[in-house]
Amino acid sequence: MNRRGFFKLCGAAAGSTALAARAGGRALASAPRSETDPYGILIDTTRCVGCNTCSEACAEAHELPEPNTDEDVLKDTTVEQWTVINKFDVEDEEIYVKRQCMHCLEPACVSACLTEAMHKTEDGAVVWEADKCMGCRLCMLSCPFDIPKYEWNSPNPRVQKCVRCFERTEDGKVPACVDACPEEAIVFGRRSQLLAEAHKRMAENPDDYTDHIYGENEAGGTAMLYLAAVPFEELGFKTNLGTRAFPEYTKEFLYAVPFVLAGVPALLLGINRATHHRDDDDDVTPHEEG
Repeated sequence: MNRRGFFKLCGAAAGSTALAARAGGRALASAPRSETDPYGILIDTTRCVGCNTCSEACAEAHELPEPNTDEDVLKDTTVEQWTVINKFDVEDEEIYVKRQCMHCLEPACVSACLTEAMHKTEDGAVVWEADKCMGCRLCMLSCPFDIPKYEWNSPNPRVQKCVRCFERTEDGKVPACVDACPEEAIVFGRRSQLLAEAHKRMAENPDDYTDHIYGENEAGGTAMLYLAAVPFEELGFKTNLGTRAFPEYTKEFLYAVPFVLAGVPALLLGINRATHHRDDDDDVTPHEEG
């Protein structure tokens, strides 16, 4: 092995290491089950009044503590509060935004989970199973929306987040937050139907909405979709995620792993030979003259 080949192998190994580190308005008509058309929720922030009925219903449905409804602080989801309402003052107007798991079409958390503890149900909800989890928390690190939360102070810690009330929907009910909303700001249905409804609202009332459905394309698309009257970056949304599903970024690396591993013996052989050549040179005794 020449020097150039040796350093190419070293570079490949270093590169792989770096990559590795890295109804009645509430529910729309149902459609046949399809992995490409999951159930989702459309959240129209122009209709939300910040009553927090949705977060209270979520807590009751999942036996969680009474939720924090303080309007004066920006809240993130927690292990004890899976859905939150935040208030934003934009152009002298109060806008309320519901936040919870986005239930991505191609979830990074599911892709990162080594034991399939985090997985998608048949109707598209992203859920977590305790008996499969090994506590690596890669789901937390991989989520572009920073949603999964870990019970750090529990002797038997769990990963906690919105599960889109998948058990209720399996029984033919709508999610608790949708059922409780008095303003019909939250709509449940198939994603394709929700997108159609969102486009319909924007076309019929163009002055009421910014021309963007958040979640339609972000991070490859999500089952939770949003409408707003102002740009989403003004409402705390991440707008730099791109349109590519996050698991796709790792495909090239994963395909290359077998080739990298196949090159490890060559790498070790190169190190071994280089070391032996140096040792042999050190052991050579110069010829005495005369």
